[in-house]
Amino acid sequence: MSLLLFISFLLFLLYAVLILFYRNGWNHCTETLVDKNRSPKTKVSIIIPARNEEASIGQLLKDILSQYYPTLLMEVIVVDDHSTDRTPDIIQTYQGVKYISLANHTNGERLNSYKKKAIEIAIQQSQGELILTTDADCRLGPYWLFSIVQHYENTRHQIIASPVEITSNGHWFQQFQSLDFMTMQGITGAVVQTKSGTMCNGANLAYTRAAFDAVGGFSTIDHIASGDDMLLMYKIETQFPQQFSYLKCKESIVRTTPMLSMNDFLQQRIRWASKAKSF
Repeated sequence: MSLLLFISFLLFLLYAVLILFYRNGWNHCTETLVDKNRSPKTKVSIIIPARNEEASIGQLLKDILSQYYPTLLMEVIVVDDHSTDRTPDIIQTYQGVKYISLANHTNGERLNSYKKKAIEIAIQQSQGELILTTDADCRLGPYWLFSIVQHYENTRHQIIASPVEITSNGHWFQQFQSLDFMTMQGITGAVVQTKSGTMCNGANLAYTRAAFDAVGGFSTIDHIASGDDMLLMYKIETQFPQQFSYLKCKESIVRTTPMLSMNDFLQQRIRWASKAKSF
């Protein structure tokens, strides 16, 4: 019993040291403030894969079309991934939004990763210098795009990760997910700051069109079911070392909904873990 207690104490101590290391890294990660007087010059393409998102896609598109950003420098592309609800109809009611049906580009072919294919097709039809991806169930503040572009124009980094927050209605399970995700965001900023690793989330990710093309897009990783964010990040970082950054900025936060059941939560984490062997 004493040996078990000793091992437990040792593991706790190691965990505490690791968390303190991450906390120190996060505290040294400079917070960016938005300069609302500057004039952005970067053409951006916002890409949203969507599948059966009739309950949320409209709110997201309203958020995007209300962004504090020059309209002529922004294009919005939504790729419908074989939805069986009203998602396509809702998308096509918004002027200024380009609609793509993934079914028209797959010819019935079965794919391991429909999301990667959706993003790839959208990028092929995009005109932006900077690509931004988010999810159809997310909500954005009015300076989300402006803050990311400001950081890009200041750093010229090839790939930029920005924070994602899980909203909560106060239920313990949603509170748990919110806290868990907050911790991951802190670790993301900390490992980038300390140059001890890299992390990102496709719900709030930006990368240059040039970098995507330079690494061959999703080639060599398109057979993996997930990884449209992390695996692509590793490809870009390998070819463009020191060109990755984490944007610590309140205006750039993307808010998303929690999993509603324990089964959904576990399936989400299994999907995330399934790509670990491919890193």
